[in-house]
Amino acid sequence: MKINTAEFVISNQDVSKCPKNRIPEYAFIGRSNVGKSSLINMLADHKNLAKTSGRPGKTQLINHFLINKEWYLVDLPGYGYARVSKSNKKKFQKFITNYFEQREQLVSAFVLVDIRHEPQPIDMEFMEYLGVNGIPFSIIFTKADKLKPNAIDRNVEVYKNILLESIWEEIPPYFITSSSHKTGRDEVLNYIQSINENMNQ
Repeated sequence: MKINTAEFVISNQDVSKCPKNRIPEYAFIGRSNVGKSSLINMLADHKNLAKTSGRPGKTQLINHFLINKEWYLVDLPGYGYARVSKSNKKKFQKFITNYFEQREQLVSAFVLVDIRHEPQPIDMEFMEYLGVNGIPFSIIFTKADKLKPNAIDRNVEVYKNILLESIWEEIPPYFITSSSHKTGRDEVLNYIQSINENMNQ
């Protein structure tokens, strides 16, 4: 997929105020320091589409970006560590779950995890939440440039084993990415394109 246009549309905390058209949506979510904004900018080939920050937890709204006038890339607040109050964290979690459970335009979620670290309970719990609620998702492993190939393979296998030992009968699709090296960009975009094409048949 070639990205010709990428434009910001709307930010809000209320699912009912999300775009009303029937354009397919792909939601990106992960822990607050997983490199989500950098990944979104890399995918969209746009340096400042999503705001990057040295301070984790910067994204605090549902952000819709229209890609090629054909599909929405949805940037959701990170879960886990963020320098916000407990009441704000609860509010974030509420509109995140509202989005996943109410948004009919959502086609698939992408759960971002840092390939450098062992599986974190908060990531596994979120994937389980998506599975229990029947929400299709893929895993995007970020920051692959920080590890050697053997370490990447080893860490991915750990995730696979944990997923298969829990509620999963098969492994969700997954992608190895590096925002700085643009690793995995074509794979993720082509995956989205293939889903869009199948929906239009």
